[in-house]
Amino acid sequence: MITLPHGILHPPIFLPDATLGVVRAVDSVDLRNSGVQAVVMNTYHLMQHPGSSTVQALGGLHTMCGWPQPIITDSGGFQAYSLIHQNAKYGKLTDDGIIFKPDGADRKYQLTPEKCVQLQISYDTDVVMCLDDCTHVDAAAAEQEESVRRTIAWAKRCKREFEQLVKQKKLSEAQRPRLFGVVQGGGSRTLRRACAEALLEIGFDGFGYGGWPLDSEGELVTEMLAYTRELIPAQFPMHALGIGHPMNIATCYPMGYALFDSALPTRDARRGRLYTFTDASTRPSATNKDWFRFIYITDDKHIKSREPVSEYCDCLTCTNYARGYLHHLYQSNEAAFMRLATLHNLRFMMQLMSRLRD
Repeated sequence: MITLPHGILHPPIFLPDATLGVVRAVDSVDLRNSGVQAVVMNTYHLMQHPGSSTVQALGGLHTMCGWPQPIITDSGGFQAYSLIHQNAKYGKLTDDGIIFKPDGADRKYQLTPEKCVQLQISYDTDVVMCLDDCTHVDAAAAEQEESVRRTIAWAKRCKREFEQLVKQKKLSEAQRPRLFGVVQGGGSRTLRRACAEALLEIGFDGFGYGGWPLDSEGELVTEMLAYTRELIPAQFPMHALGIGHPMNIATCYPMGYALFDSALPTRDARRGRLYTFTDASTRPSATNKDWFRFIYITDDKHIKSREPVSEYCDCLTCTNYARGYLHHLYQSNEAAFMRLATLHNLRFMMQLMSRLRD
């Protein structure tokens, strides 16, 4: 159980990506009806669109989005890392923070550890993520060492700014957001341990697994995920950042990870890949891949099908519409398809959480 200012979460929790304050194709009522406990939003994107002053003018993220339940905000470090590594012309990382200017932007943005915390608290988030220096698991040793050094230094600055703002705003223990540190170190056990120990000494409410969770072959870095979770005492909740494939969640939950987020299930839905269980009660397992499967609604075999997407699903889509109708909506490029498909995959993910929890 994770107690936050806007509610209590019961792990495991899958958080749909509401990057810009919305899960694409659905609204907050749809999310609640699907059983979603919390969502994740992104500081990197929100500070650009609609802009931090607009978020504050609209009453913070909860009021702006009509979402009364918990919100976790990512620091934006991963997105800035991806942008800059795509092309150095977009910005640079220094010990002070990250400077970036995305394509089409009319000005540069600066994201320091202090600014990152200030923005997230101004958004009225439930979990503030420390700014970290993200790397790929296969990055060179020198780059990984630099990442850990910088991540620890930034974490100290985040913690100091966080404590000052909580004191300044006179937030009680129940009112204040939680602060999570992010464990970096790539594929090195030595660096992961050094980073985890330093973050534990600084002191946080929870932690995230930092860095890209897939190797160059696209496979989950299972051993490093398990090792990193072992480094953090069990009383601290841990977020498997960016992990959302059903099989990967089934692999990481037994390790002790409580929180998961990804745009994958909703993006898959919009592209016609729908998730289904193969029976009514099989427990999800990392060693048995037969407990779920994909249905590609674009396949011609569904043109005249009167079956629901899944007989084991109680979502609005499965209780009202046939595969043939969904195929028709997709081929007609109707916006209704994106909503109905997204509702189904979200409900699958919530049922997956229930099966793991049970």
